[in-house]
Amino acid sequence: MGSIIVSELGKAYRQYPTRWSRLAEWLLPGARPRHQLHWVLKDVSFQVSPGEALGIIGVNGAGKSTLLKMITGTTQPTAGSIRLEGKVAALLELGMGFHPEFTGRQNAIMAGQLLGMSVEELHHLMPAIEGFAEIGEYMDQPVRTYSSGMQMRLAFSVATCRRPDILIVDEALSVGDAYFQHKSFDRIREFRKAGTTLLIVSHDRQAIQTICDRALLLDRGRVALAGAPEEVMDFFSAMIAEREQSTIRQERLPNNRVRTISGTGEASIADVTLLNDQGKPIDVLETGTPVTLRITVDIHADIERLVLGFMIKDRMGQAIYGINTHRINRPLENLRAGEQVVYSYRFNADLGKGNYSVALSLSRLDSHLDKNYEWRDFALIFHVINTRKPDFVGCASLDAQLEIERPQLVQGAAADALSR
Repeated sequence: MGSIIVSELGKAYRQYPTRWSRLAEWLLPGARPRHQLHWVLKDVSFQVSPGEALGIIGVNGAGKSTLLKMITGTTQPTAGSIRLEGKVAALLELGMGFHPEFTGRQNAIMAGQLLGMSVEELHHLMPAIEGFAEIGEYMDQPVRTYSSGMQMRLAFSVATCRRPDILIVDEALSVGDAYFQHKSFDRIREFRKAGTTLLIVSHDRQAIQTICDRALLLDRGRVALAGAPEEVMDFFSAMIAEREQSTIRQERLPNNRVRTISGTGEASIADVTLLNDQGKPIDVLETGTPVTLRITVDIHADIERLVLGFMIKDRMGQAIYGINTHRINRPLENLRAGEQVVYSYRFNADLGKGNYSVALSLSRLDSHLDKNYEWRDFALIFHVINTRKPDFVGCASLDAQLEIERPQLVQGAAADALSR
């Protein structure tokens, strides 16, 4: 079982005003320093317990890759400490350590040795590496002839050819095709069940929320937020959308969930209600029943264009269904301060049993990343029960209709076979 303990970790690089300043510092070691320290990572502390999965997110330049490089030992920290227990396998920069003129097989052996495996062990594991990578005859071709996806296939296959105590994965998996991404994440889930400790950097919300126990948000080299994956991803989405002095705040709900609200405030959600077909508010409903999502919006400043969107998410935070007024060509234009608008979305709740939440978005265009008046997670929470339909599995009720045919000829042939 592996564990990771990071304490007050920091990484700084020297910055010189001119190249002559660097030369002067080298030639005059006893003189005053001529550089300034630029901290790309500072005061980062966290712990990953054995068998736990931690997701790390953040915008480009937040310090994610630097953090992983220090954890794996390819870069030394300026301050703080890192303690690892167990065997580590890391998949960082795509093809890192691969020699372009060597074949995939030769690179696999060299990469495996860097992970602490012997040549004999690698020869024994090579069929499994080839089988998982699925690159065929390219295994014996120079890596310079590989696409980025093929390099990722080989690198991941080598890094995971035996189960490590700690697996560290950077954004490299985003390069592969959809088939291999699913295959890779299936292997990661198998490792997790077997007790592997996981540290993963990804912008894939689904990956973070379905695989990880906790998430950590890095911003400008510091830990901005740590907590449940859905809460951190919601805050990250709001942070990305932050424009023109928009605000971000989080509220703890009675059920202990955390709601993230962000936006510039020119428009805001005044009320949101789920109604049954008699127009009465409900929070528990039967699978397949017609419902109306009624949203009241207050306009606080003149707005040229307003788009309302909603998204239904399951208990893991995965998107089940989302639509907005831009996509159905129903945006409102030239709204005035003081107006109030009531939207009513009607639909059949063809959902599986379980808890669901509704996120709301007020924006100028299709995405709230362009102009975010308000984004509100957990604007509404409701529960779906199923007492009228077969007990199906999943989030969508498709009402599949079954037909069974048993041609007489086939039945007769089967009876003749039994009689012999």
